[in-house]
Amino acid sequence: MAITIEPDATIFVTGHRGLVGSAIIRALERRGHRRVLTASRSDLDLRDQAAVDGWFDANRPRFVIHAAGTVGGIAANAARPADFLYDNIMLHATVLRAAWRTEVDKLLYLGSSCIYPRDCPQPIREESMLSGPLERTNDAYAIAKISGVIACQAYRRQHGCRFVSAMPTNLYGPNDNFDLESAHMLPALIRKFHEAKIAGRDEVVVWGTGNARRELLHVDDMAEACLFVLENYDDEPPINIGTGEDMRIGEIAKLVRGAIHPAAKLTFDTTRPDGTPRKQLDVTKLHNLGWRHRIALNEGIAQTYAWYRNALAPNPES
Repeated sequence: MAITIEPDATIFVTGHRGLVGSAIIRALERRGHRRVLTASRSDLDLRDQAAVDGWFDANRPRFVIHAAGTVGGIAANAARPADFLYDNIMLHATVLRAAWRTEVDKLLYLGSSCIYPRDCPQPIREESMLSGPLERTNDAYAIAKISGVIACQAYRRQHGCRFVSAMPTNLYGPNDNFDLESAHMLPALIRKFHEAKIAGRDEVVVWGTGNARRELLHVDDMAEACLFVLENYDDEPPINIGTGEDMRIGEIAKLVRGAIHPAAKLTFDTTRPDGTPRKQLDVTKLHNLGWRHRIALNEGIAQTYAWYRNALAPNPES
């Protein structure tokens, strides 16, 4: 059953300083929502059940968009699997329980396309969750996010909570993480090409063979999709959010090169892992509800690079 979220409804967005959370805040502001609730990590540790319970008792949000998470690329997942597992399980365990206890009207939990098996039939349908082995390089993170999906379903079954879960594809855009030790593929490429351009280097090294395929969605499109799903989707299975289109990482690297440093030569370090061979989501369910992405990849790369230059790498010659 579709709902309309009134402009004066209280909406709690977790992880509001991150890539997804900050985009959701921007989307809510564009829509004129006046009572958006946030809590910084220093003010509220979402892993602490007592602290989360106290915050929900004091603020009583009507809607929750749970975007908080400990995230990172292949290197970060490989180096800190226990942290990724613990943090991401605790982050949803506390928030969902507090939302149930305080009778939140509706909650949207954001998972990840990493929840799907490594060798999943393409494009990936929502029913594929738990149908096969996970990708080894991010299995701990995936298990934590899967448990969040199951938790939403459990609260629906036991308590009748209107908790729904959405599985976004790979995201990028303003406020992304550009740290080469923990960044995802696209922001890492943007930083590598920018630094090569500034340093006058004519070579950029890309991890893997370049043959793995990725689907990429601009985070502002993702934010609009979240609000659409919150208002228009109310069922137990998760729903995919993406473009339904993917591309070889080598081709994505060429798009980034064209936007930043066209003279650079691409070199692929095949001693580094490719990660999951392909992760193209089946977004039929979302399209049938009436939502489609707007921002083309080449446009989104240019926008994201402009944000990176202005916010993180100011240089008058760049």
